[in-house]
Amino acid sequence: MEAYWNSRYAEPEFAYGTQPNVFFRETIDSLPVGRLLLPAEGEGRNAVYAAQLGWEVTAFDFSAEGRNKAYQLAAQRGVTIHYTTQSSQDFEPVDREFDVIGLFYTHLPAPLRADLFPKLIRALKPAGYVILEGFHKNQPRYTSGGPKDETMLFSVEELQEAFAELTITLLEDRIVELDEGPYHQGTAHVVRMIAIKK
Repeated sequence: MEAYWNSRYAEPEFAYGTQPNVFFRETIDSLPVGRLLLPAEGEGRNAVYAAQLGWEVTAFDFSAEGRNKAYQLAAQRGVTIHYTTQSSQDFEPVDREFDVIGLFYTHLPAPLRADLFPKLIRALKPAGYVILEGFHKNQPRYTSGGPKDETMLFSVEELQEAFAELTITLLEDRIVELDEGPYHQGTAHVVRMIAIKK
């Protein structure tokens, strides 16, 4: 998978565009500025947008090419982000470090999700937010992107269980129109969640 993502991110064009995810932008715009974590951040579109708003941004991805593109975008926009190359398994959180954690199209095999999600909850400050958008298990019916392996896709029920210790204020699946670079284009079935640590 690392070779796959390095190959995709090595392309000259930004695979998912340079603008932030719409749901991320709408949500982060309404929150007080603080410390933000973005796992599996790819080419940095969300990280750079948040940094432009004044957020202190930490991101990671196992793709070095993704990190390089993120730093390139940050330099173009005149902002600073902290971005490391590591896997979700290697991520070791500091307890109660972040005000917001954003998960955007973070599609991992089920065992890796089961390892990562509790670590993210630990890393979240009390009253901190998890914001998530990803492809629903029905997404393989559409041609707008995402894994074909249903076990890597999301359902409302699975997210409800995984984040049960948080207060979930929004959890829905819906049909949207994606316009995010060459690889997220067209009608898509997504799941969105906002949850707050008690």
